[in-house]
Amino acid sequence: MTTGHVFIACSLDGFIARPDGDLDWLMRVDTGGDDHGYNAMIASVDGLIMGRGTFEKVLTFTPWPYPKPVVVMSQSRQSSDVSEALEGQVEICDLSPLAAMEKVHRAGWKRAYIDGGQLIQSFLAAGLIEDMIITRAPVLIGQGVPLFGEVPADVQLEHLGTKGFSSGMVQSHYRVVRDV
Repeated sequence: MTTGHVFIACSLDGFIARPDGDLDWLMRVDTGGDDHGYNAMIASVDGLIMGRGTFEKVLTFTPWPYPKPVVVMSQSRQSSDVSEALEGQVEICDLSPLAAMEKVHRAGWKRAYIDGGQLIQSFLAAGLIEDMIITRAPVLIGQGVPLFGEVPADVQLEHLGTKGFSSGMVQSHYRVVRDV
């Protein structure tokens, strides 16, 4: 089965976006040109599975930032909503997390980058996340879209490592511990 991997940034107080989805706070962090491991992550996956809200935000970026196929999980958007420029690169599906992983597995994906707060939460709840790299930005925004919400049961994590960057960002890598 395809494995799910998270690579995401959040504010120090745990938000991935402002309540309206804005990422201005993250864009103001001076990275000094360091990609904080993003390029290596993208190179390690076969494609991305993202939520509708993340997709709508990414649509505002120019140029389209992903060199890999993207599956958008949405109950409200249709395949016809994909612009001509993104045809063949983006597919919109209304599937459960397990059905989405089965779909990309059939397409030959071994590793999928899972992106978007609610989507990450649903894939975690379904036991479909292998590991998470979470980068905390040195900013408090007070309110917004939380990275994590309620979980049906505790999610045990093994800490694989933490590193700091000159940008002030701190990145931690966790493996999701499966029941044995």
